[in-house]
Amino acid sequence: MGLIPRWWRSSREEADRIASDADQTASESDQTDSDTDQTLSDRDQVAAEADQRVSDRDQAAADLEFETTPPKDPKRTRAHEEAQVARGESTIARAATGVVRTLIGGEREAHADRRDEIARGRDATADARDAEAEIADRVAEEMLETTHGLDPQAAEALETSAGVRKRAAEARARAATDRRRAANDREAAARDRRLLQAEVQRSHLDELTGAYRRGMGEILLRHEIERARRSDGVLTFVFVDVDKLKETNDSRGHVAGDALLRDVFASLQARLRPYDPIVRWGGDEFVCPIAGITLEEAKRRIEGAQTDLGELRPGASISTGFATLRQSDTLATLVERADAALLEGRKR
Repeated sequence: MGLIPRWWRSSREEADRIASDADQTASESDQTDSDTDQTLSDRDQVAAEADQRVSDRDQAAADLEFETTPPKDPKRTRAHEEAQVARGESTIARAATGVVRTLIGGEREAHADRRDEIARGRDATADARDAEAEIADRVAEEMLETTHGLDPQAAEALETSAGVRKRAAEARARAATDRRRAANDREAAARDRRLLQAEVQRSHLDELTGAYRRGMGEILLRHEIERARRSDGVLTFVFVDVDKLKETNDSRGHVAGDALLRDVFASLQARLRPYDPIVRWGGDEFVCPIAGITLEEAKRRIEGAQTDLGELRPGASISTGFATLRQSDTLATLVERADAALLEGRKR
């Protein structure tokens, strides 16, 4: 080492110190994210166990329903109805648990992406340190070539040093190969996570607008009806039809029609509360249940959405129909009355 200039050794030591500090910081950040991921994993396990309990209750309700079918007397009829209600509540609970697990999965995905980013930073630090080491090796080799005439002991020491450097270079090359393989594995895992998350989202949400798909939407709408009945009984169903969607598709193309649907959903979402579900009922139709406020307030909110839509997309409009919950209502009758009100409004 005596043949290597002092300034070179000082520069190498400083670069190595900076790289070590950066690697330590990255290691600590990775540990923090690892701990967070473990916490999220624990939450997901709790949700999975809750889902299993709901599944067990659903099976018990299904067994009871089977035993009381067909109902032949008032007691059996009551038992049959209770079994149907229990199954409906279990379905809603399982759907809610599924949404929770989806949210947890999104959080875990974000932390996994952060850990991947930290790993890429640590790889870059390691590559930089390898590059510095290779430069140092070349400098040492060049100096070794200019040491003719040294005594045998010094020459032997330099040859030994050269062998150590060669083995270290080989170890660095193997480590670099391992890092590249690990990086490829992380990229593949990230792709798998994104695909899984997209599949979960597709199972609940309409991929075009972000509204609930009709299957999950009907479960949520029934839940809103039952929840309103257990509280103050105040619930308004809004049936929304996008005006002239077919004409837009025919004259300007389906891309324009898709954009119109997205703008309608965005306008409704901006005026409704975060917990008011919006369900895409058909190609150009949405159903929105609004609980706990008067019919007049519900109408003001939808009128605000209409105003927002007109500003966002001049000339675009929606037709709406409203129906308030009655004691005898089912999901079908509420939607039917709201749809009829929409048609009557168009006639007027």
